[in-house]
Amino acid sequence: MHILTLLAFAAVSFVAIATPGPTVLLALTNGSRFGVRRASAGLVGAVLSDFVLIGAVAVGLGALLAASEFWFAMLKYVGAAYLAFLGIMMLRSKGTFDAALKPGGQAGGGSLLSIGLKSFMVAVTNPKGYLFFSAFLPQFIDPIMPQATQYALLALTFASLDFLIMLGYAIFGSQAVRLLKTAGAVWIERACGGALLALAGSLALYRRATV
Repeated sequence: MHILTLLAFAAVSFVAIATPGPTVLLALTNGSRFGVRRASAGLVGAVLSDFVLIGAVAVGLGALLAASEFWFAMLKYVGAAYLAFLGIMMLRSKGTFDAALKPGGQAGGGSLLSIGLKSFMVAVTNPKGYLFFSAFLPQFIDPIMPQATQYALLALTFASLDFLIMLGYAIFGSQAVRLLKTAGAVWIERACGGALLALAGSLALYRRATV
């Protein structure tokens, strides 16, 4: 793979990752609630989901979802339901930021496994991710060269950028919460919860592009 092709892929990926979406909202919220160290579990979950999504596209799952209305709808509604569940939990927040507002403090209510699993599940149950990679990745694949190696390189590049950008959001969340009173910090979580509910609604109404 040519270095310019990889750089072009990295540039487009940066914009795609940095654009606010469910994983961005979770990184921001986790950084605010738990601090950067525990929020890093969510970053690991997001990175693992990148490898799953790109691997699935490499073996043809993205094409299957594009062709099958049934499986696309199944994954879509599961993803929408999960986003709605997370959004409702955030809207019901009642002071989970208290500990995070104290020097060296961390809010409870989330094990490393649960934090990581939430970010992972949000990504892998979103059919738009599979369709995005199905349309996006082939543009950077040289059909003459071994495809497995190229997909692996693109996956590593995307996952690395994803980790760094999500880390930036987590750091921003952890710092912002220290500038706010407890009530204001709780409203950050509720705002993110409302955004997740809106994303759940948009995903439930999302339809595949038809030719």
